[in-house]
Amino acid sequence: MPRRTKAEAEATREALLDAAEDVFLEKGVSRTSLEHIARHAGMTRGAVYWHFKNKADLFHAMLDRVKMPLQQIIDDITAERQTLGPLDTLRLATLHAFEMLERPRSCRVHTILMHRCEFISDINPVELQNRLASECREVVRRCFQQAHDEGLLINEIAPNVATLMLHSMIGGLVHDWLRAPESFSLRESGGEAIDNLFHLVTRQA
Repeated sequence: MPRRTKAEAEATREALLDAAEDVFLEKGVSRTSLEHIARHAGMTRGAVYWHFKNKADLFHAMLDRVKMPLQQIIDDITAERQTLGPLDTLRLATLHAFEMLERPRSCRVHTILMHRCEFISDINPVELQNRLASECREVVRRCFQQAHDEGLLINEIAPNVATLMLHSMIGGLVHDWLRAPESFSLRESGGEAIDNLFHLVTRQA
């Protein structure tokens, strides 16, 4: 392969990831080969192997492009708006995550992970989904625990119960929306549902 500039190599890598998104979404992960991806990108398999060890490596690189850890979103909000309490911060972080998920690339990749990815040798979608869910749930739990310690939750709601309520609502909304994105706006309708849940668990002044 001829020597390329760093910018050219990065552009090639991004084009291969774009192609992988398209083909994974169309065929499903297990039925997609690196040859399919190379052809879709107008390249050779050699170009794919130049950037990725195998299909699993390419798949995880595709996921990394749309990573949006809830803790990072919360940290960003806290840095910008230091006077917000834990419940307002968590609510805004959830709405921001919904907004990010509605972006075309993020929607495509999460649809692949949730609905177009079957278990193969180096890719276990259930394990990936469980890890992401566990990380999200722990962040939510810490926020609700802080809110409880500050007397912001109603007495009837324990932090672990509030965590289960919000995490279940987020999971259900995202799952349903990814199956039929045209059926409702995740940011608007989903955001309204989230607002109502926070109203239910928050101690009113």
